[in-house]
Amino acid sequence: MAPPPPSPSMAPPRLIHSAPGLPDTCALQQPPAAAAASMSGPDVETPSAIQICRIMRPDDANVAGNVHGGTILKMIEEAGAIISTRHCNSQNGERCVAALARVERTDFLSPMCIGEVAHVSAEITYTSKHSVEVQVNVLSENILTGAKKLTNKATLWYVPLSLKNVDKVLEVPPVVYSRQEQEEEGRKRYEAQKLERMETKWRNGDIVQPVLNPEPNTVSYSQSSLIHLVGPSDCTLHGFVHGGVTMKLMDEVAGIVAARHCKTNIVTASVDAINFHDKIRKGFVITISGRMTFTSNKSMEIEVLVDADHVVDSSQKRYRAASAFFTYVSLSPEGRSLPVPQLVPETEDEKKRFEEGKGRYLQMKAKRQGHAEPQP
Repeated sequence: MAPPPPSPSMAPPRLIHSAPGLPDTCALQQPPAAAAASMSGPDVETPSAIQICRIMRPDDANVAGNVHGGTILKMIEEAGAIISTRHCNSQNGERCVAALARVERTDFLSPMCIGEVAHVSAEITYTSKHSVEVQVNVLSENILTGAKKLTNKATLWYVPLSLKNVDKVLEVPPVVYSRQEQEEEGRKRYEAQKLERMETKWRNGDIVQPVLNPEPNTVSYSQSSLIHLVGPSDCTLHGFVHGGVTMKLMDEVAGIVAARHCKTNIVTASVDAINFHDKIRKGFVITISGRMTFTSNKSMEIEVLVDADHVVDSSQKRYRAASAFFTYVSLSPEGRSLPVPQLVPETEDEKKRFEEGKGRYLQMKAKRQGHAEPQP
């Protein structure tokens, strides 16, 4: 049984630790205005914002020398898991751990460098009966000059799972909104992501199959897979994989696909919604597969699928655990954006996925042009 959460009446800031089932990560708890100034979430009786900080080390680097996109995704998920688990255990009742269900589109606004400090701020912005919406901002700080810049913004959805039975979803304590509009806007976001998750589930029959002697610039030429045995270090104390671990592996595979296609340095530009369809347990083998779906002049969209199967128990069937679309750009040795070789779809399915990817690209391009946000 997990210990009761600390009293919300204690004055911040103070150090808090992750709830049971999460990494023992320290986080500086701050008022919402201080921890995430650019996010306007609801007023809640329990602490509604936290910040975790970590210096970026050489082992966090990608081949280009910047911080690996998967490392940032993992930190984002860790902050979201801490705050959502704390909130879901803020009232007397059955104890639980918050499991990641979905990550909305995440943009990589600026690269983070080795030696900089990452400040990851998380805030609860909406709750439904069985889910929690968390908004996360990531700032990088040059500790030599004190300069800070916004590198990432993300929205994550969590569901509380009982510690007694991880297949049982519990109810979420409600939050108190300072304005009626906040609840209405949050409900719209909830309904939209719920609909998208249902649509994604119906598309999850695809399997990435290897092809012998593929031609350059085709889907088969760059498609890649990674097989990973889930160990204790990948999991919560309750035996299923941290969402951040899965996201980092997905980003690694997507990066391999992008590098194989364009033969240059590559960097994550954005991640479309990541949907987690089912839990992955300790001892399972997961296959993370990536394939190119669309290319514009300077970007590549890569679909990543995660399948899990139990290698010991043959009675359990393989299942789709997660899926997402990653967008990458090609870089010169000097860090300048380069043109991307155009993808050559061959089969009818590849042509269909190309047109669907083009639609997502044009939709997001129009959204950026119509809602350009000022840089902080």
